[in-house]
Amino acid sequence: MSNTLFEAQSISKKYGDFVALDNINISVPKGSIFGLLGPNGAGKTTFIRIINQITLPDTGNLLFNGREFLTKDIEKIGYLPEERGLYKKMQVGEQCLYLAQLRGLDKVEAKKRLRFWFEKFGIQGWWNKKVEELSKGMAQKVQFVVTVIHEPELLILDEPFTGFDPVNASLIRDEILEIRKKGATIIFSTHRMETVEDLCDSIALINKSKKILDGTVSEIRKQYKTNTFRIEFIGNLVNFTNAIWAGAELLDKKQDGDHCTVTLKILGQNSPNSLIANVLPTCQIISFNEIVPTMSDIFIKTVQAD
Repeated sequence: MSNTLFEAQSISKKYGDFVALDNINISVPKGSIFGLLGPNGAGKTTFIRIINQITLPDTGNLLFNGREFLTKDIEKIGYLPEERGLYKKMQVGEQCLYLAQLRGLDKVEAKKRLRFWFEKFGIQGWWNKKVEELSKGMAQKVQFVVTVIHEPELLILDEPFTGFDPVNASLIRDEILEIRKKGATIIFSTHRMETVEDLCDSIALINKSKKILDGTVSEIRKQYKTNTFRIEFIGNLVNFTNAIWAGAELLDKKQDGDHCTVTLKILGQNSPNSLIANVLPTCQIISFNEIVPTMSDIFIKTVQAD
């Protein structure tokens, strides 16, 4: 049995002469949080619209649980768009009940699940308020509830933390992790690279309509490592520099008396262990850390190079 919940095979989409997506291949493992990344205009929104069958691809195939994606599979998807779509004049409870029933729940079950979520988020007092009375963050909570109320197998979140203060962003983050823990698969579209490192298992980076990078977050960070380290020590900086000799390139140095911090790149076949062995007679090492590029560093470097 396949471990892939959703797969896009050679998806392309044009609007007139404009190419929105060009031969996109993406595989999303079951039970994972998958980051869909890219700058504005890269094609992410078009791809999400195709998954939701809001629009159709010109060429290519979509698979769900290893078979052809069917119209009825939409019932198994929860979609939180970046631009929210609540009716401002409706009461919150009335609207949530209506949207829950649109997602296939009967009225009794919908009320039961909504009561659970309203209590969990501490928003019981909002039931009779109109949406226009809510702040952006409050409305965001309501929209999150109606997105997950039918317990979708695939959850698509487009910039889900927009409008939230740090406390409520943390609350939604914890709920996303809990939903994944219960078996859901999540496609997560965002510009916030720190969130990608915190939440995502795998990512795909789209730029100028093409996929230019994909893989697990850990694999990609390792792929972009530069063998660079930061060492903090007590000792003589000149003696330390002489000790590294041809084994490393000194990139940066800071000194306060005999307290020094250096950034260096290990060269050739030399190893961190051999470097430490060379410098230990000259100093007392306080810390030794590898500098691994962040997803933000990788995002910028990859997009600029494309």
